[in-house]
Formats: sequence, structure tokens, C-alpha cells
Amino acid sequence: MSGDTQARVRHPEKAHKPDNPVSRKPKWIRVKAPGSASYRETREIVRENGLHTVCEEAGCPNIGECWEKKHATMMIMGDTCTRACAFCNVATGKPEPLDTFEPKRVGDAVARLGLNHVVITSVDRDDLDDGGAEHFARTIRAIRHASPGTTVEVLTPDFLRKDGALEVVVAAQPDVFNHNLETVPRLYPSVRPGARYFASLRLLDRVKEMDPAMFTKSGMMIGLGESDEEVLQVMDDLRSARVDFLTLGQYLQPSAKHHPVDRFLPPADFKQLEARGYAKGFLLVSASPMTRSSYHADADFARLRAARRATHAAAE
Repeated sequence: MSGDTQARVRHPEKAHKPDNPVSRKPKWIRVKAPGSASYRETREIVRENGLHTVCEEAGCPNIGECWEKKHATMMIMGDTCTRACAFCNVATGKPEPLDTFEPKRVGDAVARLGLNHVVITSVDRDDLDDGGAEHFARTIRAIRHASPGTTVEVLTPDFLRKDGALEVVVAAQPDVFNHNLETVPRLYPSVRPGARYFASLRLLDRVKEMDPAMFTKSGMMIGLGESDEEVLQVMDDLRSARVDFLTLGQYLQPSAKHHPVDRFLPPADFKQLEARGYAKGFLLVSASPMTRSSYHADADFARLRAARRATHAAAE
């Protein structure tokens, strides 16, 4: 089966779209091929527990580095998404029913991996009345039971038109609540058609309304067609929603059926955006071509807590 045919099977909703040439990556985007003993051990633990990871399903370029350190981002509620974002490599279709034993298996895997910090994300489950909010909550509780010392970060869907869903997740007390805006509002109709920019922004703001002490986080991809001025406006919007932590990374096109790369931003330009983010008041900004939402999440969480302590100390 050719690569193009595989892409069409995985993404049937994209089959009718014209091919977009996949641009050659610049020299500053290079990743280590996976294959170390620690990588294989992480993969085996994930397989034994019947789990999915966004590292694999989304084709993350950092999988070799992260899994070597036993840092796997768990993707709950199956491997099939109810939406069809133009940038995403996760399969689209009709998902299977929820696996009620999955939260316990996630908790067991986190304990076996010995994680200090874990990121739990999911596919969009618009087919569920609560968008999967209770499943997130059960997973958080299972991790706390199996591995009490592990801090938990969630990267959630937008729970669009799912009244009460956000409250369920926040009540489970994750240490970090992450929801990615992904791109600028002008590009939502073509890049993230199932979502609404201001609904996502409001979701992040509501987390702070419910629990002002909870860390909030959001991220964007660079290279989808946005301007630098639009990126800076999104930063301002996120700060108005009191978001603590911003990630900025380079968009990489998964296949010819996905949104094309508009530009490859050099590392120095990412550093300039990082500096602008700090100037706007974020506690933490991670910006580089290879930055992803959960990349170095454990170390970043320690930095995030340290930054808050420093801010409080300076205010006293």
C-alpha cells in the first residue's frame, strides 16, 4: 500500500482534497531516530497496558528523545477523533465506546514508568454528552491513586457545547490545565474548522475563574499562514485570559493531504517571539522549532512553579 493510500484510509475526510507538496525541512529541524533500550522499554509498557499515545498517533518528531527518557504523553478515549483539523495526523472517524478500565491502566503505566510529571490528552469526542470530561477526571484520580507523587497535566479538547464538562475536569484538580489555540483566529475556518477561537479562549479564562491557583497553558503552531502581528495578538488574548504558560513550535506537514507549511521560522526568530511573550507577562514561554505542548513538560512544570514563587516573592 502506498503512503498516499495509507493517508487516505487514515483521513477519509481529506481524500477529496488536492495534494499539497510537502516542503523539504530546513537544516535546523533534525531529530534523533528512536531505538534506544529505554525507548523500547517505554514502548513495551505502553503496549502491555493497551494504551495510545499522542507521540505515535500524531507522529511527533520528538518521540525518540522523549521515550528514551520514559516521557510518554497518554492519549485517552481511543485513537479516533470526531474532528478533522487540517494540521492533525490523528485518525478521523467514528470512535469506539469508552473503555471504562482505561483510567486504571493509565495509572498503572504511569507508576511503572516512574514519572514525576505526566501529560494526559485525548482525541475530540463530540459524540459523548460530556465530551469525555468524566473520563479525564477518572484518569486523573487513577494516576493519583497509583502514583501519588506524580503531578498531572491535562491537554483537553474545547468541550464545545458541552455544558458542565469543564467543571468536571477542573474539580479533579489537575496541576496544569492545557488547551491549545493552535493558530490565529483568521485561520480557524481552514485549519481548525470544528472549533471556535473565542470559545477556546473563554475555556481557558473560565479555568482561572473556577480555580485561580491552577496553572493554565496554551500553544500555537507557526507556519500555517499566520503573520507575526497575528501571533502577538494571540499572545495578548491569552494574557487577557490569564494564561500562565505559552508554547510555540514549528508546524510540520504530516502528509500531502494536510495543510501546507507556509514558512519555516529560524530558531533565532522563535527566540524573539519567546522574549516578546515574557515581556507580555507569561510566567513561562517555550518557543523553538521543535517545541510541542508536552515537550520537556516535566522540567517546564518545575520552571513554572519556580517562576510563580519568584513572582510572589517580588510582590511581597
